[in-house]
Amino acid sequence: MPRSATDEELIEAARGIMRISLYAADRIGGVSVVQLRALTVLHHHGQANLGQLADDLGVTVSTTSRLVDRLVAAGLVDRRVAAHTRREIALRLTPRGRSTLARYDDLRLTSLHECLDALPDDLRETAVQGLRAFATASTVAVGDSA
Repeated sequence: MPRSATDEELIEAARGIMRISLYAADRIGGVSVVQLRALTVLHHHGQANLGQLADDLGVTVSTTSRLVDRLVAAGLVDRRVAAHTRREIALRLTPRGRSTLARYDDLRLTSLHECLDALPDDLRETAVQGLRAFATASTVAVGDSA
């Protein structure tokens, strides 16, 4: 099915945001975009179990378990027996995980500000309002799992 001009613009906007995220992840080094996504979800929840993290990432529990193993080995996530039930594992960001995520967000913000600064003055506020509205609409379309 052919795409409309609007479809092409939306795809290019999505690619632009992804370029910024990939660039930031590359600058951090040693942490994949998928791992950064998991850190973002854990930050959003504060604490999660393996099933919750898997659901929010949209992958299987076994895939998430391997991902968490790598995050724990890297010192980014703490895995403990949950306080409310010994049959559940509680996952939280470590201080290193929080600082890695903060660095990632700072790098993305720097690039996003550079993009805004490249716009003509009269379009900047309109662009920010559009992005705000789009972000809000995205939570309706795909949920708010961070």
